[in-house]
Amino acid sequence: MRRPAEPLRTRIIFAALAGLVRPVMNAFIGHRWEGFDKLPDGCIIVTNHMTEIDPFVVAHAIYSNGKYPRFLAKQSLLKLPVAGWLLKQTGQVPVDRGGAGAGASLEAATELLARGGVIGIYPEGTLTRDPDLWPMKGHTGAARLALKTGAPVVPVVHWGDQEFFPRYGKMIRPFPRKRATVKVGDPIDLSAFHGLPLTKKVLSEATEVIMSAITDEVQSLRGGTPPAQRWNPLAHGQSSTGRLKNQNPGSHRNQDHGTDGAA
Repeated sequence: MRRPAEPLRTRIIFAALAGLVRPVMNAFIGHRWEGFDKLPDGCIIVTNHMTEIDPFVVAHAIYSNGKYPRFLAKQSLLKLPVAGWLLKQTGQVPVDRGGAGAGASLEAATELLARGGVIGIYPEGTLTRDPDLWPMKGHTGAARLALKTGAPVVPVVHWGDQEFFPRYGKMIRPFPRKRATVKVGDPIDLSAFHGLPLTKKVLSEATEVIMSAITDEVQSLRGGTPPAQRWNPLAHGQSSTGRLKNQNPGSHRNQDHGTDGAA
């Protein structure tokens, strides 16, 4: 798979980072990649979020299959001394969760898509709170970007890396050696929403279509049956972003889950 054209500086930085990170990833985690031959240029990647290391796992798969991985990254990360510089130099797209910089984030993402780049978004906004690690209720950012730009939305899901570094874990589990699978699904059909005003209802319904597609692909990797209703953190007294503090991510399910998309 041929990589889209990028400035020489960007290619050098990506190559240097890959030279450092990929040997470490390969040493600790075996991998299987499925369906990357059908990942198009200029697309929005939506993926499940189970562990702090899964951006590295997904980025490893994307880069190794001929594309440059970019993600929407929290604005605060770009302010870190070293990591922030690397994020900027590799073209990661900053997003202001407070909303003030939403326009700039949308413009940067649109430009990236227009030149054939791929941009990854975690619609859940944070690690899933679902006790069984199924995808939970999503935020509407991916749907908004897709409907504004017309770019295809493709689920790229993963399973197995949470065994190496569990959700909210403090220690890796290197032995026995773990294996992660990263799978590209078919583009998500959002044609029913094209041309409609981007109301909260439209964005919520489009987000639910996206989350259903992600869940179906995750199920194809792990087996089992996903919950009838998606986990809603707010219905369980949990924050919808950031790390859980003094809360149990494995809270028992009950019947008060909400399923409408987050704004």
